[in-house]
Amino acid sequence: MALLTSLPAAASNPETERPQVGLVLSGGGAKGMAHVGVLRVLEEMNIPVDMVVGTSAGSAVGALYASGMSVAEIEQRFINMDWLSSFRDDPGRAYKPVRRKQGEWRFPVTPGLGISLDGLHLGAGIISGQNLGFILNELTHNVALVENFDRLPIPFRAVATDLETGDMVVLGSGNIATAVRASMSIPGVYAPVNLDGRLLVDGGIANNLPVSVAREMRADIIIAVDITDALMGPDELREAFSVFGQLTTIMTRRNADQQLEMLGEQDVLIRPDLEGQSSADFYNAPLLFELGASGAREHAVDLNALVVSNEAWHAYRSRLASADYSAGSVARIEVEHDRRLGRDFLRERIRQKTGEPLDVEALEEDLKRIYGLGYYEIVSYSLSSAVDGTVLKIKVQEKSWGPNYLSFGLNYEDNFDGDTRFNLATSLRMTELNELGAEWQTGLQLGTEPRIRTQWYQPLDYGYERFLVTGAEYSRDTFSVYDAEGERVAELDVAFRQVDVGLGTELGGNGEARFTYTRGYATVDNQIGAAVAPEGAVHQGNVSLQLVHDSLDDAFFPREGAFAGIRGRLEREDLGSDRHFDAVTGMVLGTGSWRGFTLTGLLYAHTVTRGNAGIENAVRLGGFRRLSAYAPGQITGDSAAMGSVYASQAFGGPIVPWFAGMGLETGNAWDSLSDAGWNSSVRSWSLFAGVDTFLGPVQIATAYSNKDNWAAYMNIGFSFTQLFY
Repeated sequence: MALLTSLPAAASNPETERPQVGLVLSGGGAKGMAHVGVLRVLEEMNIPVDMVVGTSAGSAVGALYASGMSVAEIEQRFINMDWLSSFRDDPGRAYKPVRRKQGEWRFPVTPGLGISLDGLHLGAGIISGQNLGFILNELTHNVALVENFDRLPIPFRAVATDLETGDMVVLGSGNIATAVRASMSIPGVYAPVNLDGRLLVDGGIANNLPVSVAREMRADIIIAVDITDALMGPDELREAFSVFGQLTTIMTRRNADQQLEMLGEQDVLIRPDLEGQSSADFYNAPLLFELGASGAREHAVDLNALVVSNEAWHAYRSRLASADYSAGSVARIEVEHDRRLGRDFLRERIRQKTGEPLDVEALEEDLKRIYGLGYYEIVSYSLSSAVDGTVLKIKVQEKSWGPNYLSFGLNYEDNFDGDTRFNLATSLRMTELNELGAEWQTGLQLGTEPRIRTQWYQPLDYGYERFLVTGAEYSRDTFSVYDAEGERVAELDVAFRQVDVGLGTELGGNGEARFTYTRGYATVDNQIGAAVAPEGAVHQGNVSLQLVHDSLDDAFFPREGAFAGIRGRLEREDLGSDRHFDAVTGMVLGTGSWRGFTLTGLLYAHTVTRGNAGIENAVRLGGFRRLSAYAPGQITGDSAAMGSVYASQAFGGPIVPWFAGMGLETGNAWDSLSDAGWNSSVRSWSLFAGVDTFLGPVQIATAYSNKDNWAAYMNIGFSFTQLFY
């Protein structure tokens, strides 16, 4: 066993002379919420607790109680908690810069896979634990300044395991959120916590019921709450998952049984009946509370010897409530130096000022935006006391599999009438190429719409407010041409080759302005059917100004937020173009949800305000959610407009959510937007259903138009923002 703090003397008890009670809480995942029910019964019976020791889930519950939080508040926090977020590292799309959001729909799968000259690299866990760290920081913020856990309202210890040696590590000092995070780091799921040079993981491996630690803290009487899983019988060991689970249970059950042998006659062992509950039942909090309470009440006779008078109980609770650990003003901000990027890179992104009170909400937003850059495995903070006030420490841990990352994507659309689009994509993003945070990204897409783009992103300051982007791109698409009766008369391939350079600035966290010069050419070839365009190269040269706001919470199936974009393009001969025209593209999208019901509205328009754009620049509608009752490209012109509204309802649980809904789309394409009108527009009604996946929603839909057109679709990976970009 390794001990990272000195053991305290017996805790003083000003209320009355009585035995010192140590509460020991075992690990058990979601079943750890049963501990809260036990605490409720102890308080109902007026039983003071003088020290708390916890492993894994037990350390989380124990830390909250030791910090002085009431049982009622602990219960409410657990009921309201977004448990799924603790199993995700992504802080949310709102905290990513617009440039990340632009390509997110092409490469949505980021599996924590890095690449370097010596091969591929994976992270130490499926989850780094970024969001879990934020959750624990928020839950324990009132005692964030307490570095010695003996100085908490109730002395506390968290138990972790040294990954290198397998030894138990007792955490009794430092940052309490970090200690709990280490105690809960399930190997292979959460990345280990690097603390004082040690890699720490879930304490259940070494000691799932740390009775011995409470004994060393000089507890006279121990209340041990054991929720360790029982071993499964042969009839239950039929699948790989059950076999793996049994191996884990053998390890924790064995060390728990060894600890149980240390209990004496005066100690109390509580084993709530949790049959049928699993370590993943996080959304069964109220039931688990009650099961824990029932288990404690079964030992009411044994516990009765520990009851104190009402006077002594109120004195005990008053002492806990009187503890004050307010942070006060921030005297200094210390940033852990980074190997690849300078300290200024991080400090520039922290809005907290010295001499002002700590703004936890703003600080966490800043840290989430730093994490959203994609460079770090963990971005965290801690507080410490100094003579001149509170010291705020910002700590970052670079991704062990970085700084070059692979991501992937898949897009599929089939209207069951000969139009099938299937694309596989991958991207290599090389980051932190200089102290300002330059990046080089190359994306490759293979399929019916092949595309390759490589670009260099160069920030012009530490804060990313101004940047330069230069890139080169090749893409090819197949256009179908239809006559006035909706019959396909031709098919042609159009290929684009271009280079571009852009200068931009961020407009807050969700906005961006970018001015771009593009030079290249388009070729029209492989025509099938009627000749509708001259073959050969059409040179392109243009400047464009683009303004974007993107606060959508999801790239594919947004439930909250908005998107607004406008782009003006000037194509001129003196810029290298064979064309002379001006065009404007605009799009507005808003969405909101209430109790699983989501309503989304969209307006889109593209118009050539002057000149002739040519067929290679024509805007095309038709296809899934682009006037769905029509085939892709069936509605084509120099100008187009579309308005749509979609309503859907979410079903299923948080693990496998699915949805169904309906939509109305109206619009058309014209030679000029001045020709647009309700009478010349078409309408499309649709019904759809799907399931949300890591690739984006997988949806099936059917659509019908006011022109008696029918269509059906299967789609994977559709994003509304594709219409604009």
